[in-house]
Amino acid sequence: MIKKVARGATEVLAPWVWVILLPFAVAAATESFWKTLLWGFVVAVTASVIPMAVIVRGARKGKWDGHHVTNREGRLVPLVTAGASLAAGTVIMVLGSAPSSMLALAGSMFASLIVSMAITFGMRWKISLHAAVAWAAVVTLAIVYGPWLLLIALPAALVAWSRVELGDHTTAQVLAGTAMGVIVGGGSFWLLS
Repeated sequence: MIKKVARGATEVLAPWVWVILLPFAVAAATESFWKTLLWGFVVAVTASVIPMAVIVRGARKGKWDGHHVTNREGRLVPLVTAGASLAAGTVIMVLGSAPSSMLALAGSMFASLIVSMAITFGMRWKISLHAAVAWAAVVTLAIVYGPWLLLIALPAALVAWSRVELGDHTTAQVLAGTAMGVIVGGGSFWLLS
């Protein structure tokens, strides 16, 4: 039963899910309905949908160990793809005069990608991207909507626990991911906002 809960949390609260929903939540705080849809869509597609399509395709072809890419060595192509796709989305947003909150969100995601690549390949260590993305979302939403949104820490803690419970990460890797999400993801969003 515990493993089923952990597996469910890992799937339902995976990075791609947070990254699809977060842009719409950030845009909704300052934009009209149609602009929220437009800018949320640009960030969601370039930061989540395109990279996830590459990840799933690579997993099906056996290029890495699954759609969570739990083997550190397999993360290069997915992370580079995510960076290139997000960079293209940022160009679209700059040319389209997107609101500063959306550019700050894309910038914080890009900063997180750079740091995660430095840790993954420079330090040769497997940081938990599940934890990083979840905790970055918690801090970002608390900045946008106020401290009551810190309640989202509960699902972020659940996904962090699930990664250790499933044996996909050590406690240290999850804590490092949490710190990276709070400091790099949330902190850079705050600085760029």
